[in-house]
Amino acid sequence: MTITCNLYIDGQWHDAEGRRTFTRRHPAHDDVASVAAAASLADGKRCVEAAAKAFPLWRDTSPAERRRLLLDAAEHMLLREAKFIAAMAAETGATAHWAGFNVHLAADILREAAALTTQIEGQIIPSNVPGNLAMGVRQGAGVVLGMAPWNAPLILATRALATPLACGNAVILKGAELSPATQGLIIDALDAAGFPPGVVNYLTCAPEDAPALVESLIAHPAVRRVNFTGSTPVGRIIARTCGQYLKPAVLELGGKAPLLVLDDADIEQAAAGAVFGAFANAGQICMSTERIIVDNAVAEVFIPLLARRAAALPASLTGPVVDMNTITRCNALIDDALAKGARLLTGGKASDTHMAPTLLDGVTREMRLWNEESFGPVKAIIRVKNEEEALTVANDSEYGLSAAVYSRDSARAWNVAQTSANGHLPYQWPNGA
Repeated sequence: MTITCNLYIDGQWHDAEGRRTFTRRHPAHDDVASVAAAASLADGKRCVEAAAKAFPLWRDTSPAERRRLLLDAAEHMLLREAKFIAAMAAETGATAHWAGFNVHLAADILREAAALTTQIEGQIIPSNVPGNLAMGVRQGAGVVLGMAPWNAPLILATRALATPLACGNAVILKGAELSPATQGLIIDALDAAGFPPGVVNYLTCAPEDAPALVESLIAHPAVRRVNFTGSTPVGRIIARTCGQYLKPAVLELGGKAPLLVLDDADIEQAAAGAVFGAFANAGQICMSTERIIVDNAVAEVFIPLLARRAAALPASLTGPVVDMNTITRCNALIDDALAKGARLLTGGKASDTHMAPTLLDGVTREMRLWNEESFGPVKAIIRVKNEEEALTVANDSEYGLSAAVYSRDSARAWNVAQTSANGHLPYQWPNGA
């Protein structure tokens, strides 16, 4: 069944100007998954004006009321779990496991944001003038534009909205072209919770219209902050545009996450962690494990176990990739690596959107897979002599989003984490936790 989605502006669902729409097709069998409103520049302007008009009242709304609405929105999100799962499957090919995880984590994000409403503190600032007291007060900035991708559409879109709302900002979510109906259900939950008109707004647009629409939104004087999660190439464009219009921006971009298996790692745990990190959602997560860096001392035990686990993954846990562009990119990475001496352990090239978990051993710096984000189920295994080389390889990347370390020695793992040039880094405790 085809899902439809309209624009949400000033508390009402609307057609786009001229009733223009665009379609999203199911990644696995090419049926029409959704038909969404294709916003024009005029629609975008109307959306910003509605948010700007609503902002003063929302800024002055009590913390308790903002908290109540966010908590209600979390409950309404959970009530729509079945709809979210169906929409994510249709638009992005997501498995029920991944979609359900998105729903529950997104609801938790709303609850966490609700808890922030009474934690927004000011500051007493020393004054050089005797008898004077200086105070700093934090309040909402105005209209916040959030842009979130398709791969974790509920988690990342909710994150773009929840904290700005908690802090008293009016928000506009610009939905991803590959998941417009899925993210529209978030807005449906917020609408059901009873947010005042104009405080929450939603725009979708045809892919070819996105550059002009996004620039017009960023350029609008009422838009005061920008939040973008997505690919690094698009993030560079967003950053340049925000710089041009002097708009503060928060960006979360791509990754090439290393997973380090040191010579004292629990091999079973490391293999399980690597398979989960590499192939959850078919590897289409910005923090997915992309480079599995293993000490030679344990490589001959670890790598065969890793390959067996990857080959045994059921399709119900990985699902199809989002489109054939991903397959084209991943096939090219496989061809390049094999031509330059890598060895295929499991998986391989695909001719449709179902690509098996793929591991390539012996990846070297000359291969594209060393540096380029696959954003799919194709992962590099890199063998190293020792811990020092493992860290050197792990840090040899323009990315720094996340990493992981496996060692039975917590002090050693902590020291590796401290030396890693990555922001988010879990590691294995000696007790296996």
